[in-house]
Amino acid sequence: MPPFCTTPTEKKWIVSLEWETREGYEKPGAICLVEYSPQTRSVVGYPQRIWRGGTDRGCIEAPHLTRRGDYYYLMVAEGGTGYGHAVTMARATQVAGPYEGDPQNPIVTSWPENFNARHDADHLKPHYFNPQTYLQKAGHGSYVETPTGEVWLTHLCSRPFRQALRCPLGRETAIQKMVWSDDGWLRMAAGGNLAQHQVEESNLPSQPFPAKPDRDDFDGQTLDNAFYAPRIRFQRFTSLERRAGYLALRGQESLSSLNKVSLLAKKLTSVYATIVTKMDFSPEIYQHSAGLTLYYDNMNYLFLHKTWDEASGAAQLAIIYMDNGERHDDPQKIRLAEGEVYLAMAINGREIQCSWSADGEKYQNIGAVYDTSHFSDEYSRYGEFTGAFVGMACVDSMLHRKEALFDFFSYRAVEDAIIE
Repeated sequence: MPPFCTTPTEKKWIVSLEWETREGYEKPGAICLVEYSPQTRSVVGYPQRIWRGGTDRGCIEAPHLTRRGDYYYLMVAEGGTGYGHAVTMARATQVAGPYEGDPQNPIVTSWPENFNARHDADHLKPHYFNPQTYLQKAGHGSYVETPTGEVWLTHLCSRPFRQALRCPLGRETAIQKMVWSDDGWLRMAAGGNLAQHQVEESNLPSQPFPAKPDRDDFDGQTLDNAFYAPRIRFQRFTSLERRAGYLALRGQESLSSLNKVSLLAKKLTSVYATIVTKMDFSPEIYQHSAGLTLYYDNMNYLFLHKTWDEASGAAQLAIIYMDNGERHDDPQKIRLAEGEVYLAMAINGREIQCSWSADGEKYQNIGAVYDTSHFSDEYSRYGEFTGAFVGMACVDSMLHRKEALFDFFSYRAVEDAIIE
């Protein structure tokens, strides 16, 4: 939803990006303003261009318009969602402008020196990686003033593996403490414009959220809202009623499909994490498979799964590694007996090790050690920004009927671990 701003005359205005489609013009476009009528629930006239950026970094987007004192303030993102990303500001005494840029733009960034990239189509710009700061790609901000007078700005950022410049956690959100300068511009409380990894706490009363358990035993009537499913509602392929205390996933298409897949996953929030599940699944044909997955997108994932092996006439444990659309089957297979099996993935920095257990006590490793950085925005040729997910999946590419039952899903992560 585009941001609204109400003037003293009670007129309402919307700012948005005009997406430029013509050849020879700066992309992605300019920031535009248009009046909005609450009575007709529609805009009044055509959007008018009001701003093309406070720097020459290019890739202007994400406008926020607010009114404070005698000024209208326009906060935008510039530099692309990569290593040249930044938060910039402009202001005007009239809502339609003319707007003047902050003389110290950008106000928050990971690369403090300005550059000209208005016609550079590469949003990533890895040559602007700054080894002097922990938070990279800082930009795309929004600010709030608290009742106690503090000013806080939230913004996007990423934390890459430094040598590879790959970000498995995708785009994350950071917060900076800000202050208003005497001449009416927003400044970082710590000084400068480099995004800070740590800031002092707010003086607002503490409002702690209840800690979420590391383990979901599927004993409730609904699923945790931290679970994601691509493209379709998870209610179409899940059930908590097949067996008490179990989650049932009805298999659908391959994890490489862009249509209907049965994948229920949580965002990876640390590169130091252990994921465990206990699964009951009886494959009958090789098109049946179910298990744990580390999933970036349909072209990049790791799938530790139980499936049917026609050669041996028995179920087996196997690993599929999808590397930018190229399938690699790990040579190690484990023949499995009937019954439940424990599956695990241990992520230790850049290394991923899969394992399994028959009793949940003694685990045996299976497969190669895989590279966590391959499941990242930078490594993927096809996707951007999502970050990696970990979760449960079931495939029945024949009839879309076969079900896998999961007794629990455990995700334990070291949330404050430093990424190097």
